[in-house]
Amino acid sequence: MEDLVKFVQDEFIPKNDFPTFAAGDTITVYYEIKEGEKSRTQFFRGVVLQLRGTGRTQTFTIRKMSGTVGVERVFPLNLPAIQKIEVNKRGVVRRARIFYFRGLTGKKARIKERRG
Repeated sequence: MEDLVKFVQDEFIPKNDFPTFAAGDTITVYYEIKEGEKSRTQFFRGVVLQLRGTGRTQTFTIRKMSGTVGVERVFPLNLPAIQKIEVNKRGVVRRARIFYFRGLTGKKARIKERRG
């Protein structure tokens, strides 16, 4: 049964080619918003908190600070509205899911940049 589900997902759901990224990376997601008959491109730049799921059902969570309020957004990796993803900075973290990042403020909320 699992093989059949995987086959259907591979065959019928189109695959987007995005750069690889992991938790701790700072990325910018450009996605299309439709307002009535008009559509425009908006971006969301923040730190990746987690990647979740496998294959076509994979999602990722991004957190950014909007003033003093933290804003998190979950994007399905296979969302047709996503136009492109840019990796701005690669971060060094020791975990796959950095939920502790929510509680950090100021200088403690900095993530070291991966070199090379």
